[in-house]
Order: sequence, then C-alpha cells, then structure tokens
Amino acid sequence: MNMTTYSETWDLNAFYEGGTSDSAAFLAHIAEVPTLIEAYKEAVEAAIAQPSSATIATALDVQTTTVLNLQKIGVMLSCLTAQNTKDEAAQVIQSNMRTQYAALSDVRNRFDKLIEELDDATFHDIITSEALAPFEFILTETRNQTKLLLSEAEESIITSLRADGDQAWSSLYDLLIADTKIRVTVDGEEKVLSVGQANNLRNHESATVRADVDAAIEAAFTEREAFFAHTLNHLAGFRLTTYKKRGWEDVLEEPLRINRMKRETLDAMWGAIAKTREPFVNYLQRKATILGKEAMTWADLDAPISASTTALSFNEGAEFILQHFAKFGPKLEAFARQAFENSWIEAEDRDNKRPGGFCTTTKLDNASRIFMTYAGTMNNVSTLAHELGHAFHSYALRDVHPLNSGYAMNVAETASTFAEMIIADAAVQEATNADERLALLEDKVQRSVAMFMNIYARFTFETRFYEERKNGVVPAARLNELMSEAQQETYGGALETTHPHFWASKLHFYITGVPFYNFPYTFGYLFSLSIYAKAKEIGTDFEERYMALLRDTGSMNVEDLVMKHLGEDITQEAFWLKGVHLAAQDAEEFLTLTEKA
Repeated sequence: MNMTTYSETWDLNAFYEGGTSDSAAFLAHIAEVPTLIEAYKEAVEAAIAQPSSATIATALDVQTTTVLNLQKIGVMLSCLTAQNTKDEAAQVIQSNMRTQYAALSDVRNRFDKLIEELDDATFHDIITSEALAPFEFILTETRNQTKLLLSEAEESIITSLRADGDQAWSSLYDLLIADTKIRVTVDGEEKVLSVGQANNLRNHESATVRADVDAAIEAAFTEREAFFAHTLNHLAGFRLTTYKKRGWEDVLEEPLRINRMKRETLDAMWGAIAKTREPFVNYLQRKATILGKEAMTWADLDAPISASTTALSFNEGAEFILQHFAKFGPKLEAFARQAFENSWIEAEDRDNKRPGGFCTTTKLDNASRIFMTYAGTMNNVSTLAHELGHAFHSYALRDVHPLNSGYAMNVAETASTFAEMIIADAAVQEATNADERLALLEDKVQRSVAMFMNIYARFTFETRFYEERKNGVVPAARLNELMSEAQQETYGGALETTHPHFWASKLHFYITGVPFYNFPYTFGYLFSLSIYAKAKEIGTDFEERYMALLRDTGSMNVEDLVMKHLGEDITQEAFWLKGVHLAAQDAEEFLTLTEKA
C-alpha cells in the first residue's frame, strides 16, 4: 500500500529562498528588472538603426531573457496573492510591477513596429535566414497584427495608461471579491466563508444547505452589485475605447486573433452545440425529478444524486489521478507524481485564498505551480487533473524555444480538459457498483453541461454586454437581466431559477490579458474529445503523438494544427458535431440508467 503523504500546500522556496513577499532573493530579482528592460531597449534601438538578421536575432535573444525573468516574478506574485488575499506586500509589488510591464510593452511595441515596417523583400530575407527561420510563424504573426495597431506613439500612450486603466479595475475586482464574505449555516453552525469556499458547498448533500448557500451568494452580490457593475463597466469601457481608436468594430476581433482562430471556426462550434442541446436538457429535467423538484434550479445544478458519492482526501484524490494517468502513458503519470511529491500544489481549504484554480509556469525554471481549494469532491479531483494537464502542456514544451512556446488559450485548455477526460472516463468504467457508476457518469455529464451551457451563457452574456456598453454604462439591474436571459437560453429553458449575479462572481469577466475568457474552454473540451477518441483507438503508443501535437501549439494557427495532427477541417460543423455527439452519449446513458426515477 502506498503510504506517501502529499503536502496540500505548495513550496515556493524553489523559486526564491524564503518563498514569501519579503524574500531577499525575490526583491533582488525585482530590482534587476529596470536593467533588463534597458538592455532590451538598447538591443531594439540597435536593430532599428541597422535592421538585419543579426541585429534582429540579438534583439529577440535579449527580449527572451527579459520576458522570462519578468515571467518568473509574475508567477511568484500570482502565487503569493492567490494563497493569501491579505498579503498587502505582494499586492503593492504587483501594483508597482505594472509600471515595469508597461515599460517592457513599450519596447516590445517598438520592436514589433520595426518588423511591421520592413519592406517585403527585407522581411523575406530575415525570416529565411539561418538565425531567424525557426521563428517565421511568430514574426509573421507579429508583422500582421502590428499592422492593425495605431502609431507607435499612440500605442505607447495606451500601454502606459493600462496600469491605471483596465488593469487597475481588474485589481479592484480582486479586492472586492476577496472582501466579499458569504454568511451561511451549515450543520447547525454559522459560518463566514470566502466566495470560493461557499461555491464548494454548491454540491453539499443537503438541499437546504445548497439553497441557503445560493441565496446567501446572491444576497452578498446584490448588496455590492453597484461596485461590481462599476468595475466591470469601466474595465470594458477602457477596452472598447482602445478598440474604437484602433478602428476595430467587432469585439471578437482581438480574442479570435489571440486564440489564432477564424470566426468561421467559432460559429461552427457554437452551431454544432446549439443543434445538440436536447440530450443535456433532458438530463437536467431528469436530475430535477431525481431530486424531487419539478424543474432544475441553479442551486441544485451541482447537487449529488447518489448517497454513495464518496469524499476523497487529497492523498486519495492524488492516487486516483496517478492510477488513471498511468493508463494513458508513463510520461504523464511520472510528471504528475513529480508535482505531488515536490509540493507543486496549493490545495488546502482555508480562508483568505482566492477563489478558483489555475496553473502557472516559469519557463526560466521549467517549473509549474497549481492553485485550487480542495474539499474532497470528485469535482475537486477533476479540477486538480485539469490543472495538472496545463502543467503537462508546459512540460511538453520544455525544450521548445520560448518564442515558439506561447500557445493560445483555446489549445491551452485542450491539454487540461484532456487530462480531466482520462480521469472521468476511467472512473466510470471502473466503478464498483451502480450508484458509484451513476455518480461518476453524472460528473462527466456535468462537465459537458458546463462547457456547452454554462460557458455558452458566459459567451452570450459577454457578447451582448459589450454591444450595449458601446452605447453607455450598463447598470447592475440590466447586467442581471442579460445574465439570466443568457442562462435560460443556453440551458434550453431547463432552469427554474438562474444566477443573475454570475457576472459579478466570476473572475473570468475581469481578466485583462485575454478578453472573452470563455469560448476557448469549450474549444479545448471538444478538441480534447477528438484527441481522446484517437488515444483510445491507438492506446499508450499515442502519448508521443500527443506530445508532438502539444509542441506545435505555440507555432501554428488552430485550423492548421488540427488539420496536421487530426486531418480535420474545424471551420465545418461536422468536426464539432462528432465531439458533441460523443459527449451526448454520456447524457443518454445517464437517462437510461435513471429511467425508473
């Protein structure tokens, strides 16, 4: 029997001795940043003065060094502010670093402008030179995207304003959400919980607790809705003003470019999902019946339907993941074991942690850290597997040049959801009794509902909100209406109640680096279904092919990536329908198993 005990708190000492916001090594590294940026600036100025493959290659080398160092500092700050929302020192450093990030962006903009302004012949000579040929994709992408921007001086102004613009509003959201407390009674005991802790109670076995938590969350956000609405409106306003100055009419133009995908691909994906909604609507109706309700409520979406659903300790959850990862391939299992044994994961259930989960990686050290709050549910195990998938993606890219390893969010979510599928599918197949099988099967269906309905609702809400925001501030009451309407629409009318303040409770609407932080999840999920189908067909020999696909994610558009590795045209609904139908089989099996409910 494995007696290994895995730590539920991560080790940040490996990044900086001491592992805290006042670490001498951490502060010393921060102090080096201005010198790094100045060296980058000098290299770029030299390339501007005398453009050649040699000077541009040098500028790229210095850029890589500078970005990797700032990335490591950013990783540390993400970890510090997530593990303790009361770490004021880390928050101050994070705020101050925005000035350095803006300075870096200014220099990067000058370099990008240089690439854009090269005549076609010179640019061709540069990207076919021995030194720069490996970076043809990224340099061509830079050239094309820079053509869509304003002048260098104007972009510099926008960049410098961001620290006190959209990024400042995002920081305010972090403070608001950290200060929002949910007061509920659980098992006769009154508790004051963080939003993350309260959300973990949405799958409590007691319907009363679930309803109370849902009501308490809505009440807390109702009380502060004006603050959250103010924050969201001004963050969006900054973004829209920037778009208007650049002449960008479509709010999806930037997120599509960031995700290296075509509008036709996005439309085909949502079109396929909209056409295959019925099995999931039927699942929600059946679940409501099982729970003794006439219709599904938001409070009961995550309710357990089987009394046999077993709570797993963190250790048990870790061993569960390792056991099933091993059936896919030895490298994935060995990597995950390293993460558990070397304390890469912050999972402890305690107050003053940021809600949600994430994986962050410093390529300077080729090391990752995973953040979440683990409460012993199968959903928590899935989240843990999801974040380990992100980390494995970074591991697959460890030997790829940093310039060719910057993958888009949609393919980033491919590796993570693929890891979830390994766990979910194997767990269902190995269930020891009917109740356990049903509970695990439902966990898989819930994931599909999240991707096809919840994420679609986020996308629908955000699209409509941004269109209305173009005409002025959208008040909290209207935001609630937009969210409820989106949820009713994408859930196929299966909901008796909605979560009107979801726009306030979800961090993703307030992230500044990647606008529309929603549809890439669904893309990754469906792409993963296709990859998983291939993996099941080929067996453990597929792991190397899978890693080859991951290595290409930083240097190809998604349409080309899928065509190369799967031979599929993702601008057509046919590709997406195969994935949705595969997921629908789980919903149909659930309906079959619960026919007598």
